[in-house]
Formats: sequence, C-alpha cells, structure tokens
Amino acid sequence: MGRRRRRQNHFLHYISSSFYFPLLIFVLLFFTCFSLINGKVNVTRPSLTPINRDLYHTSEALLEEIEALVHRHQDKLSIETISTKNKGYHAETTVVTYCRNRKDCDGKSKFRILLSFGQHGRELITTELALRILSILSEEEFLPNTDRVSLNNTLDRLVIKVVPMENLNGRRLVEDGELCERRNGRGVDLNRNWSVDWGKKEKDYDPYEENPGSAPFSEPETQIMRKLSMSFEPHLWVNVHSGMEALFMPYDHKNMTPDGLPTQRMRSVLEKMNHLHLNDRCLVGSGGGSVGYLAHGTATDYMYDIARVPMAFTFEIYGDSMASSKDCFRMFNPVDITTFNRVLNDWSAAFIEMFKLGAEQASLHTEAVTLGFDKWISIDDYLNGYLMGRRNRYGKKMEVLELGMQEIRAYFRLFMLSSVLLMFMFCSRISKSSRPLVSAISF
Repeated sequence: MGRRRRRQNHFLHYISSSFYFPLLIFVLLFFTCFSLINGKVNVTRPSLTPINRDLYHTSEALLEEIEALVHRHQDKLSIETISTKNKGYHAETTVVTYCRNRKDCDGKSKFRILLSFGQHGRELITTELALRILSILSEEEFLPNTDRVSLNNTLDRLVIKVVPMENLNGRRLVEDGELCERRNGRGVDLNRNWSVDWGKKEKDYDPYEENPGSAPFSEPETQIMRKLSMSFEPHLWVNVHSGMEALFMPYDHKNMTPDGLPTQRMRSVLEKMNHLHLNDRCLVGSGGGSVGYLAHGTATDYMYDIARVPMAFTFEIYGDSMASSKDCFRMFNPVDITTFNRVLNDWSAAFIEMFKLGAEQASLHTEAVTLGFDKWISIDDYLNGYLMGRRNRYGKKMEVLELGMQEIRAYFRLFMLSSVLLMFMFCSRISKSSRPLVSAISF
C-alpha cells in the first residue's frame, strides 16, 4: 500500500506541474457534470410511478359513477353539488347524503356523520374508499362476515353525509401529471386553511406544501365545508387522508389530547377499530403528538374546538414508507391490486365498525344526560348550545365564527360583571341616602 501510494503521489505531482493540468481539470469537471445529469435522467424518471389507470378512476369517472349509484338508490341516497368562488377562483363540491329510509329521515333525531375524502389531490386511494363505502351503504357491495340485520339496525339510526372529493381542482392537477400536488387549484393547502391556530409556522414549515392561504377560510373549498358542517351539525367527523396508517383525534396543533371523557370516548372507538379490522397497524392518538410534527389550521381541530363535534377524527389509510419522497403516487397510494383491495376492504370494515361504535357512544351520552350527569355546564357551553338551539328551532343557517363566539362570551361576561357593579353601586347609594333620613326622624 505504501509503495502504490507513493507512485500515485508522484504522478499527481507531475501532472499538476505540467501545462495540461488546467485542461485535465476542465475535462474531469465536464464528465462529472455530464454523468450526474445523465444519471438523474436515467434513475429518477423510471422510479416515478404513474397513476395506475386499471385501479383508479379519473375524477370525472368517479363522480359519474357515484351519481349513477345515487340514481339507482334514490330511496337511500341523495346528491347535491355546492359551488362557490373567490376572486375569480371557482370550486365545487359533491355531497352525497345517506339515510336508509329517506321517507322517514328526520336528521335531527338521528346520529349525524360527516365524512370528507380527497382533501389532498395526490391521495387518490381516499376517494376510492368513498366510492366503496357508498356502494356498501347502498347494498351493491357487501362486507364478508357481516350480520346485515344488525348492520341495518345501526344504519337506521344514522344520517351520513359523504364528500367523496373535497379538492376536485387539486385532483385534476394530479391527473395532469403533477403527482405530488396536495394543494387546491391556486396553491393553498386546504388542511391549513381553517381558523384554529391558523398561520402559525413551525421550524420545518414547507411554504410549498403547507401554504395556509391569505386568511382563514380564504378558499372556496374550505368555505363550503364550513357551511356544510354548520348546517348539518354532525356528531362525528372524519377527514380521510393517506401517507401513513393512523387513527388520529385532536389535537393537530399541539402535542396533547382534550381532557376528560371526550378523549376516553374517542380513544375507545379508535382502539376497537384498530384491533378488530386493522390488525393494530395504526398509530392511535393526537395528530400533533403522534405524527412527528404540529399542523396548524386543520379541519379536525376546527370541528372539535369550534363546531363542537363530539367525535372528530383524521384517518390515514395507507402509506409506503419505502417509497422515494419524489415518488408521490407510490408513497400515498397502493400500486398493485392486492394491496389496493386489502386497503379498501379493511378500511370499509373499520368505517362500518365506527358507525356502530359512534351510535353506541351517542346512546350512552343521551342516557347520561337523561340521568342528570351532564346537568352542570359552563357559560361557554351554554352559549354554544343556546345559539345552536335557536338555529335548529327557526331553521336559519347561521354562521357563527369562533371570533364572533369569543366576542359574545366576552360581552356576556362584561354584562354580568357590570350588572353586579351597578347593583352594588345602587345598593350603596340607597344605603347612604337612607342615613340622613333616619337621623332627621330621630330629631
């Protein structure tokens, strides 16, 4: 080794002192750059997995199939398209409502569930799951080992609204070749555009991936979902994503879960789903405490904190941890038919289990209220319940923003405080004015 190294040093000394040294350096740099560029072309392109058109619908085909499904089962399903625009940007959202017997469907007396799929355009598998669930609910497809009588008894108690593709504009960008696109049609991450802790940026903030928009609810898609949640007033909310396997509850913007009984109820539902249908593969806990980073301005935190949805979840239904970060289709979606079917079958069964468990939790809560366990409530809860009750009674679609709610609470507290102070001042004045009157009588 010593001798060979000395010979190499002698050779390097010779060429470095020669006339050809600059030319040699130039040639080496040229071939190095050429090999890197050529390697990038040869290695990167073949590793990017295209959309498997044999497994996945286009956005238009999927929505058309859902519309046809609704048309075949009008006794159970109804469909509407909600559209809005902001500063020239237009968005529309399809909403499917399931009620097992539409003729006897008083939504306010039933357990209400709101499900959102396809909030991020690149997560195609989530929209396929929406179609599968609707097919099972309409009884065109069936889960194995399912007691249909028991399932129908559960479904009789539910009203379910399904948003099969929340981010249609972003999905179209993905289908046009931008396979890593998660944002909407004008570059905003819809799951950062809600108002709870909106706009806060962590150290690892990615302005491309996590653009929260110009303001909370700046995006038409988010405005539609907020209005839908306020008019429907769900008891259970699920925002369905892919990228990993997880069952998340609040919070996303901080490393903790809510205190007390709500967390126990939510965790109980998630752990049973995970064990019975998902082979305990999923992380269970708060999004902020489990995923490894905090997310601000998310839909689930809004649903729980502001819309007061008792059970608010984010599900991550698939992820390929071995995929390259640039190979987005493979990272977020199954690419073979075996995995594709397993994901849809397992998660369809998990959702059906959640419907059952959610309805049971609602029954337990109703019994607790009847027995008087929930008799004492806070001023905040009273105001929330009062405003929601008025909206139910008079049928008005009132949009109560959290800022408005905070102002109402503040004014209510100021009113109570000022009333007490005025009463104190009034009593003091009476007391002072009564003293000379007594002394005069004594003379």
